[in-house]
Amino acid sequence: MKLTDKACKAAEVKDKKYKMTDGQGLYLEINPNGSKYWRMKYRFAGKEKLLALGVYPEISLKEARDGKIEARRLLQDNQDPSKVKKEKKLKAYQNAENTFESLAKDWWHNWKQDKTDKHAVTTLNRLMTDVFPHIGFMSVDDVKPPMMLELVRRVENRGAYDVARRLKQTCGQIFRFGVACGRAERDPTADIKDAMRPYKMEHYAALDIKQLPEFLRVLDDKDTPVTTQTRLAMKFLMLTFVRTSEMIKARWDEFDFEENLWTIPAAKMKMRRDHIVPLSKQALAILEELKKYNGHREWVFPSMARPRDHMSNATITRAIMRMGYKGKMTGHGFRALAMTTIKEKLGYRHEVIDRQLAHAQDKITAAYDRAQFLDERRVMMQEYSDYIIN
Repeated sequence: MKLTDKACKAAEVKDKKYKMTDGQGLYLEINPNGSKYWRMKYRFAGKEKLLALGVYPEISLKEARDGKIEARRLLQDNQDPSKVKKEKKLKAYQNAENTFESLAKDWWHNWKQDKTDKHAVTTLNRLMTDVFPHIGFMSVDDVKPPMMLELVRRVENRGAYDVARRLKQTCGQIFRFGVACGRAERDPTADIKDAMRPYKMEHYAALDIKQLPEFLRVLDDKDTPVTTQTRLAMKFLMLTFVRTSEMIKARWDEFDFEENLWTIPAAKMKMRRDHIVPLSKQALAILEELKKYNGHREWVFPSMARPRDHMSNATITRAIMRMGYKGKMTGHGFRALAMTTIKEKLGYRHEVIDRQLAHAQDKITAAYDRAQFLDERRVMMQEYSDYIIN
């Protein structure tokens, strides 16, 4: 006779454990301490086995019967219900441990090995700000394409299209890392590419060579609210056209004043290789001027407020704004100005200019000596300095 919920509730406690059967192997086990457990007896591979289906009344009679039906379906598929249950329990535990945040941090520690500290910290901060609050707590395989699209949409909606694109790329790397490690089934970011809003990368604002004389006039005007060190830094950036972040971290021990060379260590370079900058007479004159102020310090361009630290990246940007060139020029714009001028006005080959700009190279080219085209670059840097500063 099948059980009823009323009979299950009314089952009396006895001195010894006993069971109340419901049919097809399902029964309710009543213990002397009053606890009641659902059990199912079955045979698999010729052996009698027991499947635990939960505690009554947390698991109702109907739920226990549903569990029995599922177990019988597995037996028909030649699967052991107890083994399947253990595997599901293990996977649930693993999923609880294998969250997107835990996978992302494991990826980050592996990925950051050959990255600059600044790049590594920026990437982690973006994840912590824009990703972890939304999917960090989720099991990796529970993160689906619509969730990833919603995540990047939040970033796009505040106008940060480039950040959204980079976040998608970063998350894609994390998921693919998980696939390789056996911690993820697939990369859901692959399915949202066509759903992202079109983004056209804007180039940094840069002057035309014809506008440079007026720019220099404003820079040297005593009424322009720019400090002497910042004026010198701006001109040095113009003459060397390195990245602003590379210039502000220049140390005196990086300069060889006998060979007139500045060797920027790989750790400071975007491409992670030492970079040699030939110094023109004009650039050397600026360094000699700077020695009067900062020769006793570690940094060539120390912070005015905190001399033990280097100049801020924003110093050049703020100076350009004070000069009235906001939206017309940037620190990075000196690189574009140099490339255009040297190529079009001085006639140098693209690969020589590219090498001086320390752009990314293919593996074969990158294998050459770091001093590639050095003699030609020496002449080029002097010609360029003579061209822009009479």
